[in-house]
Amino acid sequence: MVEDVGDLAFLSDCQTAAIVTRDGSVAWWPGGRFDGPSAFSSLLDPDAGHFTIAPVEPSSTTRWYLEGTLVLCTEHVTRAGTLRVTDALVFEPGARGHDIGLRSPGALVRVVEVVDGTVEVDVAMVPRLEYGLVVPRVRREGGRVRSVGGPERLFLTDGGVLDVAEAKAHGRLVLSRGDRVGFAVQRVAGLIASAPAALDPHTALEDTIEGWRSWSEQHRIPTDDVPAAVQRSACVLQGLTYGPSGAIVAAPTTSLPEVPGGEANWDYRYAWLRDASLIARALLAASCADEGRRYFRWMVRAAVSCRYSEHVQIVFGAGGERRIEETELDHLAGFVGSRPVRVGNAAWRQRQHDVLGEVLDVALALGDELAGEIDDVTAGFLCELVDRAAKDWREPDAGVWEVRDRDRVHTTSAAMCWVALDRGLRLADALGDRADQAGWTRARDEVRSTVLDRAWNAQRGAFTGTLDGDELDTSVLLLPLVGFVDAVDPRMQSTMAAIEEHLGDHGLLRRLEGRGEEGAFLPSTFWLSACHALAGATDRAREALECAAACANDLGLLAEMADPVTRRPIGNMPQALSHVGLITAARCLAEAQEEVAA
Repeated sequence: MVEDVGDLAFLSDCQTAAIVTRDGSVAWWPGGRFDGPSAFSSLLDPDAGHFTIAPVEPSSTTRWYLEGTLVLCTEHVTRAGTLRVTDALVFEPGARGHDIGLRSPGALVRVVEVVDGTVEVDVAMVPRLEYGLVVPRVRREGGRVRSVGGPERLFLTDGGVLDVAEAKAHGRLVLSRGDRVGFAVQRVAGLIASAPAALDPHTALEDTIEGWRSWSEQHRIPTDDVPAAVQRSACVLQGLTYGPSGAIVAAPTTSLPEVPGGEANWDYRYAWLRDASLIARALLAASCADEGRRYFRWMVRAAVSCRYSEHVQIVFGAGGERRIEETELDHLAGFVGSRPVRVGNAAWRQRQHDVLGEVLDVALALGDELAGEIDDVTAGFLCELVDRAAKDWREPDAGVWEVRDRDRVHTTSAAMCWVALDRGLRLADALGDRADQAGWTRARDEVRSTVLDRAWNAQRGAFTGTLDGDELDTSVLLLPLVGFVDAVDPRMQSTMAAIEEHLGDHGLLRRLEGRGEEGAFLPSTFWLSACHALAGATDRAREALECAAACANDLGLLAEMADPVTRRPIGNMPQALSHVGLITAARCLAEAQEEVAA
């Protein structure tokens, strides 16, 4: 069982994800959608199913993504030879550019080849549906391996090389240089579902490589700092996009712990409005105007489902579902013994006022791209959000960290209400007669003056996490990024210095004070880099950017957290907000360097 989050690789067909370990095991593969039940769940329990291809003899391993793709190559070097395994969740044949992920055959392809010498290869497919609860029978019929039992069926094209036992398919192959064997697992929902047309693994793989590369060629981000990391981050964001709706999930995994062995194990396979404005700006920076529009459309269509008498929900299912009840899977041992294992997320019931500003900020960021998105329903809903901001900004909420003990009046939440009011005023002409410009102006000015007064703590020399509070909180680093306060303002400069002194650890930042053993939160360090860049301190911005970017694993994937000393990733992986933070910091640094050069 894998014990290091850094050993995980991420595959995506822009509808769901697969997680592959360094030793060649597909240890996670939800069906149909990112938040679907997994057929292989050994990531969270060694007995919960896997699909492993690995050399029998001990080996050293290197791996990489093919350029411009999320197609994974893993090379195992043994004394006798070198085995290469190429893995992908495949696209529909012919999908290219903005079409990738709109439809998917629901198939995992693994192509095995020996590039040198002779290698004995162990292949085992052990399906355990519904997060390991369902143990289907495995049979060979019509030249394919098929699962029988459970709410879906798996069909494995293997060229007839595997033996079938009661509940697994297994074989040992002796392959020599030039030998190439392909495997394709297709999933079909339904207890008695018919077999789909068989995929040719080699053709499907080549078609998927071309699909990814056609997308990447259209989404090049101009930056001189960590350009490979920026392009990888853009690719990861696309991989975390649920193609049919345009939603972007926070991560493809659940219950990878914030503190190893602890209980802070959350399901992040959902889409948060909280992250929306930063994500949208990252999409636009990557020339993803189509994706930006689709993302905005998803946000509005999901959030408008909340009745006006309710708060605007902060997190939704990828298709816009509101109810994502949190439950515990008691039958799973958990990642390195970290329990409970959770599916669903109770944050859907929380009140977080920052989402009001998130949605309006995305609308403004779209600029000319917004023109085709403002129909009567959308305009009315955006006005409702601004009205809510004017009414609710003084009310306590759970804050961006979704604290579950008690609500407070959080600085960042109140500031994002100011964002809603500010953006609403700037969009007033597009929003029509329902825009209350006089009322919004009064509320906007009151929010800003109150927050600047009551969030400032003279003793700490910093803006604190709550109004009239005294605890430091890195979420206030978002204030310059949304234009609430200038990064060169002496109070903001003092805040940045206080945060670095009290929350800094080996160049990285923890989220807020009083969080015990929690690791460094990578987005916070990227936000600090962006703030330094906005203040013109390009050297400090570059230093922070490179420090956080160095916490990526060998594939360039960032988790939500990292150990400040070892730089090892911690938590769900890969994390959208970390990759968005990297793109944001790199963009701010590039713009600051252009200003210096001019």
